[in-house]
Amino acid sequence: GMPGGGKTTLAQHVYNDPIIQAKFPIKVWACVSDEFDVFKLTRTILEAIHKSTDDSRNLEMVQGRLKESLTGRNFLLVLDDVWNDHRDQWKSLQTPLKYGAKGSKVLVTTRINKVASTMESNKIHQLKQLRKDHSWQVFAAHAFQYDNSKSNSVLEDIGMKIVEKCQGLPLAL
Repeated sequence: GMPGGGKTTLAQHVYNDPIIQAKFPIKVWACVSDEFDVFKLTRTILEAIHKSTDDSRNLEMVQGRLKESLTGRNFLLVLDDVWNDHRDQWKSLQTPLKYGAKGSKVLVTTRINKVASTMESNKIHQLKQLRKDHSWQVFAAHAFQYDNSKSNSVLEDIGMKIVEKCQGLPLAL
């Protein structure tokens, strides 16, 4: 989805949900962005699980340790802001993840549609821009404490112009 569309915010709500907390004893959040290094990312995931630094010197070693940590265990891994769509790198990252318990999940946020297909996602949720009336509701709830915008048409007109400029992007509102 578009930048500012709320992908990360939605993923954070899922990640912090009490039901999710109870379902997944292992939860890891990793920001990926445009620098994608399988070794570094795998080590980041492993360090988040153990809450300590890892001294693995190569990919094979760190993947072996991650495999041991995940085998038979339920986990949720959030990979936030993924830009890389190189299939071979994703295959490499996925290798130790396959040993987690059935029901383990990897949630990916990205603005690039091709990333989802590269990762062979089975459920893709495309966030859409808010409709104008929903944008107004979000804006008014934050801008007008006691919903008195209707009594001041100047404020309402200014608010509507702001809503139009935000183009349905929740984070812009």
